[in-house]
Amino acid sequence: MTTTIKLTDVTIEYPSSDGEPVAETYIHLYAILNTLEVLKQYLAGRQATVLANQFLYYAQGFPKLRVAPDVMVIFDVPPGGRDNYKVWEEGQVPQVVLEMTSAGTQRQDQEQKKLLYEQLGILEYWLFDPKGEWINKKLQGYRLQDEIYQPITDSLSQPLGLRLEVEGELLRFYRLDTGDKLLIPTELAEKAETERRRADDAEAKVAILDQRLRELGIDSDSL
Repeated sequence: MTTTIKLTDVTIEYPSSDGEPVAETYIHLYAILNTLEVLKQYLAGRQATVLANQFLYYAQGFPKLRVAPDVMVIFDVPPGGRDNYKVWEEGQVPQVVLEMTSAGTQRQDQEQKKLLYEQLGILEYWLFDPKGEWINKKLQGYRLQDEIYQPITDSLSQPLGLRLEVEGELLRFYRLDTGDKLLIPTELAEKAETERRRADDAEAKVAILDQRLRELGIDSDSL
């Protein structure tokens, strides 16, 4: 006798962690975290989310069918973090995936993941090799055309509206509409500190001028 069990009749676990390290090296981890934070800030306020090293489940009822992109960007979904991402619940596959690759993950990134992302319909797949171990100029992108990945030759991400450039061991992003460079967290902190100092200096100069005017018997409020 054959018994058929519906998926709704059983509880299927979709783990959020496998106990493996987030990245192969500190350099790869630093590249992942900076990319995550830069893209999160860039997409703030939009119906989009950016996730890093979290399981992407793409087949309901089959929890072993999963992949953990280093960074993935999904549009037309509520913003905010998730413990994992289930395609059938969200209704969208990622539009952009970025992998921080190395010689040790080259085959997986260049063959297995590339084929999977192509089959899932992920529009762009970017490989960044921060140590320069196997990719010429450290960066290679692929864009889906007629359901097949074709190399991106201009370093432009159409879904993101950004130009990607390699600067040392980091992947940097420039807006296509303004040309502005997206700042990493340390640069944002330095910018905020510089602006604070400028404001303090301006306030101090106003106070000095006000004092001198008062010494001359002039009320600055009447000017």
